[in-house]
Amino acid sequence: MNIFLEILVYGAVQSAVYALLAMGFCLIFGVANIVNLAHTALYMIGAYLVYTFFSLLRLNLAMAILLSTVSVGIVAMGLYRFCIRPVMYSEWSVLMVTISLALFFQQLMIFFYGPPDRNVQGFIQEKLTLFGVVEIDAQRLLTLGISVILLILLWLYIYRTRMGKAILAVAQDREAALFMGINSERVYLTVIAISAMLAAIGGAFIAPTLGARPEMWSPPLGRIFAVVVLGGMGSLEGTILAALLIGYTEVIISFAISSYFGELVAVLIILLMLTFRPSGLLGKRIEV
Repeated sequence: MNIFLEILVYGAVQSAVYALLAMGFCLIFGVANIVNLAHTALYMIGAYLVYTFFSLLRLNLAMAILLSTVSVGIVAMGLYRFCIRPVMYSEWSVLMVTISLALFFQQLMIFFYGPPDRNVQGFIQEKLTLFGVVEIDAQRLLTLGISVILLILLWLYIYRTRMGKAILAVAQDREAALFMGINSERVYLTVIAISAMLAAIGGAFIAPTLGARPEMWSPPLGRIFAVVVLGGMGSLEGTILAALLIGYTEVIISFAISSYFGELVAVLIILLMLTFRPSGLLGKRIEV
């Protein structure tokens, strides 16, 4: 029973982080048809910035997260404007540019912070005992709560606001949206900023648990790609379902066999889905 509860709790935390990162990745692809391999590099930058503002400069937590998130959003819009936009209609060029940007930011972090891991002060230091048997860091539960809140807010933004409806329109038919007077470039920038800020928040809240590391962008990239492929490229609902499946599968395998085998889940899922169901579980052009 104890193991079941541990799997339930840790699987929820893992799935929420994957969903937070994958939703931004999925949103960019669904709206702008951009496969942004630098997406998790923004997650890494978010972790380093919160380390800088919170652990080094000793700003209060809210200000540190706000500055980190806004900074990453601005960086992402600049990258889109000057690096991605000129080649966005060539898929291979976008892949090469974005992976090059990810590697560039990795080396940039090494240049400024050095190769060693940087420990980020925990936002909450306590450990909690859930259900009387499962002990978990309060930091992980905070990450879970923030991730769920952000996913709900994103859903409300997409379906309940004027800009959200513009995003839907551009995702469904860009040319028709232009005839309706929707500025697609503004929509793209909005989506890029939202996706980047989601990644930055994910990096900021996971940093006290994992630390800030120059190579921390690489492992999540494979996992969120697996989530998006499993859920269906461009399907937000499918992405959430896939994040739950992959997160819980990894945790179950890690508990039952080894954490090393858990890391193979993402690769196996990508291979199986691309072979037997390339459209994914709920694969349609964007369902946001």
